Amino acid sequence: MKIPLFKYFFVYLDIPVNRKSMTDAHKAFLDAGKKLDEGLSVVIYPEGTISSAGKLRPFKNGAFKLAIDKKVPIIPVVNLNNWHFLQNGGFFKSNGRPGIPRIVVGDAIETKGMNDQNINELKDKVHTFIQEELEKFHGKQN
Repeated sequence: MKIPLFKYFFVYLDIPVNRKSMTDAHKAFLDAGKKLDEGLSVVIYPEGTISSAGKLRPFKNGAFKLAIDKKVPIIPVVNLNNWHFLQNGGFFKSNGRPGIPRIVVGDAIETKGMNDQNINELKDKVHTFIQEELEKFHGKQN
């Protein structure tokens, strides 16, 4: 909080999620919904944490429920190699290092007309897109 750039991020831009507390997680969900209502974009990592080996983890439902409830599209973004730079533990607690991040931005996936019955379908569609992009990238690396 003493570093101006990080302070700005954590005070004004970040929506912290305490995954160990259902109450705190729900508050973060509501806060993200308010940001969407204000016309702002929200970035959510539905797998929750960065894998130590670059493997995609299962997704949680919250981001998809939020998108459906607010009728906003999901734009899948694939961080192909961020696990090299921010290994488990975050920026200050990991063996992270500098480098050039590789990112793929997918086409918008519309959620209008969807309801809670479509959460798993939407989640699977995004997960599949990201997994396929990761496999293509890692295949090129070998």
